[in-house]
Amino acid sequence: MQAPPPERRFAAELDALRAEDAGRRPPGWLLSPQQVVRFIVGGGSAGGVEISAKFVGDRALVERAVVTLAGQRGLLLVGEPGTAKSMLSELLAAAISGTSALTVQGTAGTTEDQLRYGWNYAALLAQGPSPAALVPSPVLQAMRRGALARVEEVTRCLPEVQDALVSILSDRRLAVPELGDEGVVEAAPGFNLIATANLRDRGVSEMSAALKRRFNFETVPPIADLQLEVDLVHRQTVAAVQRAGEALPVDLQVLTALVTAFRDLRAGRTDEGWAVERPATVMSTAEAVAASTSLVLQAGWFPERGGPASLLPEHLLGVVLKDEPKDRARLIAYFDGPVKRRAERDPTWERVAAARGALIDG
Repeated sequence: MQAPPPERRFAAELDALRAEDAGRRPPGWLLSPQQVVRFIVGGGSAGGVEISAKFVGDRALVERAVVTLAGQRGLLLVGEPGTAKSMLSELLAAAISGTSALTVQGTAGTTEDQLRYGWNYAALLAQGPSPAALVPSPVLQAMRRGALARVEEVTRCLPEVQDALVSILSDRRLAVPELGDEGVVEAAPGFNLIATANLRDRGVSEMSAALKRRFNFETVPPIADLQLEVDLVHRQTVAAVQRAGEALPVDLQVLTALVTAFRDLRAGRTDEGWAVERPATVMSTAEAVAASTSLVLQAGWFPERGGPASLLPEHLLGVVLKDEPKDRARLIAYFDGPVKRRAERDPTWERVAAARGALIDG
């Protein structure tokens, strides 16, 4: 598999944590709250299996998310794109329920059926409404199993579709009127809902006040520490390059320069205090991983291009120039300011600055 879900990728860690878990588990949970947090943020070993850090961020945020779910409140993870909201929701579902697959992808075309239930119309016509003709949504499956359901990009759904979740989160039951008295599904212990929302994206539908009241909101911010972000981008770049069937080296100095540029453009200010005009696009950590992977592969496959430092400007332009044509001028100004100043004292930045022409010709 190109991208195995966390319950498969980290199966050995989950098994080891369950084997030594002596804590109290909320009804329907496979791990205690303490071990869920440990699985996500990492820490020590269990049964000889190293428990790796999977989410780079505030431990307190993870603890609050776990407490929210244990307290039978819906959890809404909000923030800019690329801040690992979906990854955190997957990890929570894998640790708590053993599966992250009960997921609805929110779009403008998502229907209420996809959050509640639909019908196999061939069976419906042949035998009328029956449990065999019912097609349960991932949310309904989670209610029956006592598991976590995930709704990605919930604010991309139309408001009337979003509100299908109100009664589910309030009453913890879902009625199928066509099945009569047998059509009421009571949520099994352990059922809950995690939703994510990119509030900066276009096409966002405002959530109703009734639905907001049924979620605890947690904002997932960008990674605050440069070295933590560099380490994360490095690990994921190495993994992505390996998935491409290569064993190419990653230049840490160039990677640090790339991540620094992303952070400068994201924040609108450098660590030195120099002002930077922010581009319209989102300079996320996920985009940094994609750009870094492309740099490594291109430098390895086409060495005549001069190495990753020389390729950095054109890949940075590819990220920046997505939403607003004027962002090219903003990136050139960044190179004529902070990059030029750093080039005067740092050889890596000097090589990056020397390839400024790619921003004009690209």
